[in-house]
Amino acid sequence: VHELRQHILQRFERADRRRPILISLTSFGYRFGVPPDSDLVFDVRFLPNPNFVPRLKARSGKDPAVWRYIRSFRQSREFIKRLTRLLVYLLPHYVREGKSYLTIAVGCTGGRHRSVAISEAIHRELARHGYETKVAHRDLAK
Repeated sequence: VHELRQHILQRFERADRRRPILISLTSFGYRFGVPPDSDLVFDVRFLPNPNFVPRLKARSGKDPAVWRYIRSFRQSREFIKRLTRLLVYLLPHYVREGKSYLTIAVGCTGGRHRSVAISEAIHRELARHGYETKVAHRDLAK
């Protein structure tokens, strides 16, 4: 099966397609459960929680003020850098094994702040490395 798929891809794949894998990033809240279709799950509950900062509580991880707060911590910046490095290493191996889709789930407690901000950051970083990505925030409205 792997050999047939590889032959078909080599024969018919478009030349302009650099990274033949679609990456879906899903932010979620652990209180609502881990998304069942996740291939990789990362827990960001170790990062400082904007929910406990009164001026940020009602905002989401897409808000620039929340992003600045999360990014202000060294461990946040380091996590994004290390996770990006890990994913850039892993993705070609998944492609070589014939995986066309990969769902990466990033979770925090409620799915509104940290997981949203980190998913958006990873989305930007992977796009910078030439990967097609899409982001969904499952629990943002809850």
